[in-house]
Order: sequence, then C-alpha cells, then structure tokens
Amino acid sequence: MVRVMVIDDEALIRTGFTHILNAADDIEVVGAVPGGLGVHAVRELQPDVVLLDIRMPDVDGLSVLADLRRMSQPPVVAMLTTFDADDYVATALRSGAAGFLLKDTDPEELPHLVRTLAQGGTVLSSKVTRRVVDGYLDHGAREPAAVRLTDRLTERERAVLALMAEGLANTDIGERLHLSTGTVKGHVTNLLGKLRVGSRVQAVLIAERAGLLSREGGEGVR
Repeated sequence: MVRVMVIDDEALIRTGFTHILNAADDIEVVGAVPGGLGVHAVRELQPDVVLLDIRMPDVDGLSVLADLRRMSQPPVVAMLTTFDADDYVATALRSGAAGFLLKDTDPEELPHLVRTLAQGGTVLSSKVTRRVVDGYLDHGAREPAAVRLTDRLTERERAVLALMAEGLANTDIGERLHLSTGTVKGHVTNLLGKLRVGSRVQAVLIAERAGLLSREGGEGVR
C-alpha cells in the first residue's frame, strides 16, 4: 500500500485528489492538509509520497519542500501547480523534488504517477516536460561542469542514468539491463554520489546539461 499525503491550500484539490487516489486498491491517502500544517502532518503520519502545492498563500511550497528534505527519512515529494510555465519549477527540481505535476492531470493517470514516484521513478507532466528540458536548461549547450561530473560515471552507470531519464523505477531498469533490483539500486546510489546530487531528477538534469540525453527522448521523463 502506497501512503500518500496531499498538501494544498485549496480544499477542492485536496478532496479531489483524495477521492481519485483512494479509489485505487494499492493507494491510501493518509492525510490532506493546507500548507501551514504540512510539515507537522508528514512527521506524524510518515507518508511514502507527498503531493505538494508549489505556490500557497500561507506558506511557500519550496520552504515546505526544504523542511521535508531535511528529515532523516524524507518522503518522495512531487510538486503540484496550475501553471505549465511556473518559474519555481527548476528551483523545486534542483532542491530535491522528485517530480512536477499539473493539478489538471488526467485522473486516470494520477494513480500510475503516484506508483511511479513510490517506486523511485521521476514524474514530469507530459504537458511541461519539453518546457522543463528546453526552457530551464541551456538549449542544448554542453556545460563543462556537468561534463566533468558525468565523466566520472562508468558505462553501466550511464546506462542506468539514461533509463532513469525515461522515468523508470529500479525494478524496470533491472529488467531492461538484466540486473537485479539491488544491483540497480547500488548503481543509482553510486551515480548520485558521483554527480553530487540528492535526487534522481537532479541527476537527469545534470545528464541533460552534459549532453548525454537525446532531446527526442526528453518526453520519456514522466
């Protein structure tokens, strides 16, 4: 059972997401609270996945994200927004968010996206994936710092990173590369360390800046 918390100041969003996700047999919404109660509620209820509004009137979603990331066992956090060109997107991803979803995501897709997050995958709404890749990075330029970091990776770690960019969880990566899930997890841990980042999305962004990922493949990050 995937335990989920929704942190959003809009009661309609909290109610709607709760109804949609609780309809899935393997997902339970353990809490749905406004932003000011978010950090306390996460500490109390310890969800696996948090869906966090990036812009709230009473508290900054990025501040909540930072507080959650500082926990000893932080949940997976995906940011929610109504804007497909939100200026906070890049900052959130680089601050450790595992994904970015629009609030009008197709209800039929939402449970699958939550499962992907829970399994260690990355989630970027299909409506904004290209904007994230092309708008917040350097339009195809290879950044020297990113190239130096990715040069530390082994061939196998690069293969794992490429599949991470497709949004695959460790189990799926293992099937594609004929490796055990534990071995994949080890590769992920190693490459995150070598790239000096704390999340899979941050690793994918560095790979993009280093020119390791095909622009045509960017839509796979979901």
